[in-house]
Amino acid sequence: MNVITNWFQRHLSDPQIVILAVLLITGSFVVIFLGDMLAPVIASIVIAYLLQGVVNVLERWKVPHLVAILSVFLGFMVLLLFLVIGLLPLLWDQLRQLFEQLPAMISWGQKELLRLPEKYPDFISEQRIMAIADMLRSELTGLGQRILSLSIASVRAFIWVMVYIFLVPFLVFFFLKDKDRLFSWISRFLPQDRSLANQVWREVDHQIGNYVRGKMLEILIVWTASYITFAFLDLQFSILISFFVGISVLIPYIGATVTTLPVAAIAYFQWGMGSEFAYAVGAYLIIQLLDGNILVPLLFSEVVNVHPVAIIVAVLVFGGMFGFWGVVFAIPLATLVQALIKAWFARNRANESTAKEPRELPVSS
Repeated sequence: MNVITNWFQRHLSDPQIVILAVLLITGSFVVIFLGDMLAPVIASIVIAYLLQGVVNVLERWKVPHLVAILSVFLGFMVLLLFLVIGLLPLLWDQLRQLFEQLPAMISWGQKELLRLPEKYPDFISEQRIMAIADMLRSELTGLGQRILSLSIASVRAFIWVMVYIFLVPFLVFFFLKDKDRLFSWISRFLPQDRSLANQVWREVDHQIGNYVRGKMLEILIVWTASYITFAFLDLQFSILISFFVGISVLIPYIGATVTTLPVAAIAYFQWGMGSEFAYAVGAYLIIQLLDGNILVPLLFSEVVNVHPVAIIVAVLVFGGMFGFWGVVFAIPLATLVQALIKAWFARNRANESTAKEPRELPVSS
């Protein structure tokens, strides 16, 4: 019992660590229990945080503060209108075409599977093929039911999309314009001496800010390169596939592996096992190799120094805790955990070294 008591006294007697812990617990409480209600606010904060980097660049170029904010916000609105009016209808149309062709693709795939026992009787049996086909049919039936439930709830989803479209830009503008006033107001409720929390925030802000902006640029580059490649090869659903290939870079290591299957399946359904299929899959693999070995080192050379094993563990842990958004933000959350651990041990070492310093005895006259 004394060991536990001594541990708490040694590690939690520092008020700076207590302040940091309270701030983390409060932030986690807000995200976990109020995240659904405050989703537009949280999304606006994330977008404003990303755009603030562009505002800072313009201000370093001697652009006035208000002019920089208005320029960046107008660019954001143009991009949002392009996504809503130009891109989303194209993605929806190709997704509709894909679901229309899905029964034919499934039937053709079953025929191809049934030919495998004839070609390779020593490796696979007809009973195993039938079991695989039954499993695929059940999975696709469940997928169809989930899609139907989504379509039934489409009215509610449409209302929420409208709320986001009108509310989020409004909030983003004021988060950019009144950032200093908002920080000043929030600081009134925080302890004045919060040096450890400020230290962690500076490190996380530098790491995550560069990571997220670099990741957005990586998505754009991979998406564009994939679309140009697939469109040149005349691959079906090139806009839809390239979109998912670009988004897949948000999930490190796992995303590229998962998107390989739909790319290969659509190419195989369109051309069969021919040269066009090899070109499409080979081009996709080359894009992934260039992304992992050239683009990522260039964009993230000094950002997010987290081991690949730690990244995979973060994806599994935070994905299990927060679902899809936990997977998307696994690396930023892992960076936060790393900064906290680093600050924790550095603070404890500093406290222990201070405690071990000999006290000066008063000199008797």
